[in-house]
Amino acid sequence: MGVAVLFDLVGSVLIGGILLITLMKLNDSATRNTYSFSGELIVQENLVTSVEVLEYDFRKIGYCEDPFAIPNTKRAILFADSTEITYLTDVDFDGTPDTVRYFLGPTSELTGTPNPNDRMLYQEINGDVTGVNLGITLFKIKYFGALGEELSLPRSYPPTGIFSMQIDIRVENTSAYEEDYRYAFWRQIRLASRNLENR
Repeated sequence: MGVAVLFDLVGSVLIGGILLITLMKLNDSATRNTYSFSGELIVQENLVTSVEVLEYDFRKIGYCEDPFAIPNTKRAILFADSTEITYLTDVDFDGTPDTVRYFLGPTSELTGTPNPNDRMLYQEINGDVTGVNLGITLFKIKYFGALGEELSLPRSYPPTGIFSMQIDIRVENTSAYEEDYRYAFWRQIRLASRNLENR
């Protein structure tokens, strides 16, 4: 009778252990799925926000409420590089050209986020710099001439000959479950500002 009780106890412990391990795996799987789905949603929302801002701002390159304030709009871009652009536009529609600069910060700035690759995207307007952390890990610009040829970089003032741009953005989670960072990539091919042409 003592042996039967011992077998029952050992069997109960084994079955209880198997059930406990199964429950732990189910919990881990549910947690992973929650992080994965919410992470993908956040990444998509951050990508859409970044794209909307950049497309809106870049399409206004060379625009000014007073058309004579920027007489040669082909010189509206002041500096052009693969991760940085400086240009003239009328941000507040007051007829005065503003200098706008977009650039990507280093990965060492965001030590407070678990993702080692995310960076701040900075917008500088007339010397006032604002940065936003949307999980951007890639911000790259290519510039093209009138015939669609890719232009060499960097192009300092006056970087004439730019007719269109290609913008690449990659956004990742700033934090993830077991370092499984979700990402989304967007490429705008041949973004052109109609203001880059002479009026």
